Amino acid sequence: MFERLLARTALKLENAGIPYMVKRGQAVLLHGEPRLTRDIDITVGISGEELGRILGVVSGLRFRILPDDAEAFVKKTMVLPVLHPASGIRIDFIFSYSPYARQAIGRARGVELGGKTVRFATAEDLVIHKVFAGRERDIEDARLVLLKNPSLDVGYIAKWLREFDAALNEDFASRFGGLLS
Repeated sequence: MFERLLARTALKLENAGIPYMVKRGQAVLLHGEPRLTRDIDITVGISGEELGRILGVVSGLRFRILPDDAEAFVKKTMVLPVLHPASGIRIDFIFSYSPYARQAIGRARGVELGGKTVRFATAEDLVIHKVFAGRERDIEDARLVLLKNPSLDVGYIAKWLREFDAALNEDFASRFGGLLS
């Protein structure tokens, strides 16, 4: 079910001219270890001001919008959560138009699913997202992706995490360094 849903969603996003990448749990299945995931997270390379474009995709797919006031919710969270009614699968469309997001979406890797190429975050960008999120499950996912993909570009990962450290006064690079030891 996930594969068909991803393929249909990818096709609608591409037809609407919306750049995207699948990340988080579904990307962990691709780059890391199999694990249970009940949702789909898709970063879209447009700003929240372009919500109407995503609403068109959502309408075409007959997804149910979860928040009562989608516009206010997206303005506050930069996420549009929807539900595929037939399967009960939740999909989060995450609005991001930062320089990093644009680059990560541009680097996304095409994977054949359900007769359609679906764009997934690279293993490096998945590690960045997981380290940034920082929850125990995310750190474990990042560790498994690093173990399964020993030739990752750790310089690329470290560069972006240092930039996030500087911008947000955080310590993501140290968290990542701990995964390498």
